[in-house]
Order: sequence, then structure tokens, then C-alpha cells
Amino acid sequence: MPDTPIIAVEHLHKSVTDSTGTLDILRDIDFSVAQRQTLAIVGASGSGKSTLLSLIAGLDTPTRGTVRVAGEDLFALDEDARAALRARSMGFVFQSFQLLANLSALENVMLPLELAGQRHARRLAADMLARVGLAQRLSHQPRTLSGGEQQRVALARAFVVQPAVLLADEPTGSLDFATGASVMELMFSLNREQGTTLLLVTHDQGVAARCDRRITIEAGRIAGD
Repeated sequence: MPDTPIIAVEHLHKSVTDSTGTLDILRDIDFSVAQRQTLAIVGASGSGKSTLLSLIAGLDTPTRGTVRVAGEDLFALDEDARAALRARSMGFVFQSFQLLANLSALENVMLPLELAGQRHARRLAADMLARVGLAQRLSHQPRTLSGGEQQRVALARAFVVQPAVLLADEPTGSLDFATGASVMELMFSLNREQGTTLLLVTHDQGVAARCDRRITIEAGRIAGD
């Protein structure tokens, strides 16, 4: 593996202040992730896992500390530059699917390709939907799909751009056990095929055990790696 990590989190702190005082959400988080590695981030609800993922994505800003993605300091970039880095380097899968309700499955998957100026967006999106078992659902809008089918569309949208990094936040949290297991099997399979670096927030210890590494967040600190 290359010496330079694809993700480096350096002394990351996140605090919020309101009328009741200051709350430390993350405190001195420090770790790195090698290219193609899979990392599970585990911990109790409210421990700071999702906040950490948002900071790694550059969707939130830290109180202090640094996140480097592919060698770039996220918080030395302005908001537009961070958005451009996300578009070219990152894919996202969320518990709530985050599909656009007025677009078909095909159009949802085409969207990041079109934003990237890909000329063959329709063909690539259709091929990826076939890969996740939805070749017969291209024209269906999210409301007509089951939860498992919606998450498969979300996986197709995330992987169709062949991201260097995939960030997944409790991707099976809204699914029943059997459907969630099927979706996770598909996600790990796609991840192996594309050689993506995967950061996965999960409460499922069985899912975490499938990753190369895990870190445990407790009360905003790393308790285990």
C-alpha cells in the first residue's frame, strides 16, 4: 500500500456552544486510513460517530484540527473547493437513502455523472442499476420502491462515479435484518470490485467485524483502534 494515507484525521475537535454552555462532541480524534482499507466506526448513539463522518466529508467544520483527503487539507479549501473534492473523490450512502423523490431510479443514479460532465451518464447508470439487481426498476420513482430497493439505488449512485472513498452512515439502519444483510453483502462486493476505501459508521458488530479495522468512539474520544 502507498505510504501516504487516503484519509488523515489529525487532532480533530468539534464543540458547539448554546445558552447552556459548551458541549464537546469530538475531542482530539487522530487516525489515518490507507487506500483500499475498510474501516468501521462504532460506538453508542450520541458518541460522535456521524459528526466525525460529516467532518471527514467536509460537510461540517471542526473547532480545530485537520482532515486530509488524498493529500488535500479540507479546511484550507473554501466551500466550493470542498464540494468539488467531494464530487470527484467521494461517494455517500445514508440510512435515509437521500434519493430525490421526483426523479426515477435511473435519473437518481445519472445525476452525479451528469454533474461531472460524463457523456455516457445514461448507459453507465443503467449498467450500475443492473449490477445491483434493479434492471427492471429504471423508471420507478423512490416512492414505488421498497426500502431495500431504495438503498440499492443509493449504492448504485455512490459507486457509479467510482469514488476513491465511500462514506456510509448506518446504511442498513432503516432496513429489516434480512434486507440489511443483503444490502451489506452488495456494498462489500462493490467495494472489493472497485478497490474503494470504505469508512462505515455502524452499530452492528457483525458488520464491523467484516472491515479491516475498527475504531470505537466513546464520549467523543477514540477508545479503541
